[in-house]
Order: sequence, then structure tokens, then C-alpha cells
Amino acid sequence: MTDWQTRLRASGHRLTPQRELVLAAVEALGHATPDEIYAEVRTRSEAINLSTVYRTLELLDELGLIRHAHLTDRAPTYHSAAGHEHSHLVCRGCHEVISIGRESMEGALTALAGAHGFVPDYGHLTVFGSCSDCARKASE
Repeated sequence: MTDWQTRLRASGHRLTPQRELVLAAVEALGHATPDEIYAEVRTRSEAINLSTVYRTLELLDELGLIRHAHLTDRAPTYHSAAGHEHSHLVCRGCHEVISIGRESMEGALTALAGAHGFVPDYGHLTVFGSCSDCARKASE
């Protein structure tokens, strides 16, 4: 039994084929919206609906098996919690998403967070701005 299966059962939840499909889709896609996850799951099984995908994403996020971030002003984007914890830099111009490791974000925010007695949730943090190409184009 894998770690995620153990965590699911330990929290009193059943291991269902739908939950396994959703988690596999999140891991395969990297960063994906619920609609993208649903489309991926549907390629593997017709026996799942969108509301099941949403409920499963909520449960897996609650259990810490996946994380979500808001990379657009639309639906959240989900990614596996199995990899390294990271934050995101999102370019408003070209929509490039740059993953930044926790260590880098801690280095940048330690003084600010400490001054306010605040503990950031680095895995949920998204900073919007302009990538170097878009910033250069805007200044020309």
C-alpha cells in the first residue's frame, strides 16, 4: 500500500477507483485545472462525472496529497504534493508560470514575514507580474 492510500484510509475514507484516477491525473498533468483533470480522467474511465472530480480534488487537497494555487483569476490549479513544495511567479503578459522552490521564497520573505509575526503558506503562494521578456517589450 502506498503512502497516499495509507493516508486516505487513516483519515476514514475509502480508496475508490475514482480517487485513484483523479490523483493519477494530477500527478501526470503537473499543474492542471479541474476541467483539465476531468478531461484526463475521462480518457481513462467514462464512469466519472465533473462533480466527483471536484469533490475528490477537495478531499485530496484537505488531506495534503495535492496542493492548489490560483495561477489565473479563474479556477484553481492543482499539483501533486509529492514533489518539492514551491510557489509560483505568473506573468500577466504571456502567462508563463515559473515554479520557485520554498528555500528561495523563504529567503525573499523571511524578514517581511518575521516583522509581522506571519508564517506564509509557501505552497499556496502566487506572485503576479511580468517576465523579463514582457517587461522589456513594455518598456520599448
